[in-house]
Amino acid sequence: MEEEKLLRRITLDPNICHGKPTIRGLRYPVESILEYLAGGDTIDTILEEFPDLEREDILACLAYAIASIKAKSIIVFPSAA
Repeated sequence: MEEEKLLRRITLDPNICHGKPTIRGLRYPVESILEYLAGGDTIDTILEEFPDLEREDILACLAYAIASIKAKSIIVFPSAA
């Protein structure tokens, strides 16, 4: 699925999750899905846990994260020695 179609799945509504980006207006913040993925959960595991989500929703979260990084400067923290 092309990036533009994926990104249409991400919505911003001030009345849902304090205006944070969510999936299709549902109460699933993009950041939560990204945290699951970063924590080692697979797409299939997330879909089993949240059956109203679709594989494209998870891919949309990743596309949104990529688009956000491309659009903003990144703060690099020094590594702990």
